[in-house]
Amino acid sequence: MTDGGTAGAVPAPAPAAAPGTDPGDVEGLAERARVIRARWAIAAVFAVHGAVIGNFATRVPWIRDHAGIGPGQLGIALAFPAIGASLAMPLAAAISHRLGARFALRILLSLWTLALALPSSAPNLVVLCVTLFVFGASAGMPDVAMNALGVETENRLGRSIMSGLHGMWSLGVLIGSAVGTLAAHLDLDARLHHLGAALVLLLLGLSATRGVLDVSPDPDQEAPPRFALPPKSALLIGIVGFCAVFGEGASLDWSAVYLKDELGTSAGLAAATTTAFALMMAVARFAGDAVVDRFGPVGTVRAGGVLATAGGLLVVTAPAPAFAMAGFGLLGLGIAVVVPLAFAAAARSGPNASQAIAGVATVTYTSGLIAPSLIGGLAHATSLVASFGVVTALSFGLIAGANVLRVKAKT
Repeated sequence: MTDGGTAGAVPAPAPAAAPGTDPGDVEGLAERARVIRARWAIAAVFAVHGAVIGNFATRVPWIRDHAGIGPGQLGIALAFPAIGASLAMPLAAAISHRLGARFALRILLSLWTLALALPSSAPNLVVLCVTLFVFGASAGMPDVAMNALGVETENRLGRSIMSGLHGMWSLGVLIGSAVGTLAAHLDLDARLHHLGAALVLLLLGLSATRGVLDVSPDPDQEAPPRFALPPKSALLIGIVGFCAVFGEGASLDWSAVYLKDELGTSAGLAAATTTAFALMMAVARFAGDAVVDRFGPVGTVRAGGVLATAGGLLVVTAPAPAFAMAGFGLLGLGIAVVVPLAFAAAARSGPNASQAIAGVATVTYTSGLIAPSLIGGLAHATSLVASFGVVTALSFGLIAGANVLRVKAKT
């Protein structure tokens, strides 16, 4: 991959060096400063992407009531974003190759922010499913593009940043959720709320993408296919991501139910468990880069697997609510950095970073799609305790599978 530029343009003269200063050092410092600016720009992109999710999720009850559907129909509709994302993600590599990474991200992120206004306008189940499919598809493509640019920025900085970038995404979700909660408290029509939020986030996204790296393919690099199955290396890495995302989806959707139904807690304490789980994930992601730089991705994921497995065991054997809450906290800590590291490993596993990331993202999105319903099905057939036994087993899979993240950097 090379930095994009204007073909045939006369290169600008290098800045004059101070007396006694090596011009190469000046150019190196300038390049370093440019990459650092790009690092904060891509972090802002992650936050904008997450803020769309936060604004949407808090108004789902309003959207359900506006469409006139019940809980079962809502469950069906909420499967469509993951379906749309999974089908659209493999297209991102071809789009980035054709348009260049920066321009492609600008277009794709703009479509994602504007898509926020679609679901709240749906008058019935069919239209809601269609709009949620588009919503998910428009989420998945910039997800791939921004992760690919995040890995490229990480490579140029020479230190881990992917965990922190995903921490910014979590922060964006929290900020978007706060805005949505305020809008719901004020009983604001979600169509107006989402239209206003979409326009604000569109402007923030356009501003953020100005500073990201402008990466374009080498002239002799073959264009990726418009749609392709993930490479084998990406599938193996994706399985590790699958284990983490399954635990995340199960814990976010079922931890409150577990505390209330299995351990008899109040609704408030049960809800606090879910909030604590999400907060522990965000904290772990912001701290994760320093851990990765010290212990490497394989050691970090193995240690995370140990924490997550211990957390799962604590959940399924908890004699009191406090033990289960601590278990869910350990689960959040253990799985938080796995997906960022899986994306980084995928990008270094083959010649096309976007295509490999799309493969891993497709597998992980599938995990997020099936986890809540599978946990519910197992709970109906057996119990929630047995369901979280599956989560515990998959958490142990992080320990066993961490070695697939040991991928040599591309040259």
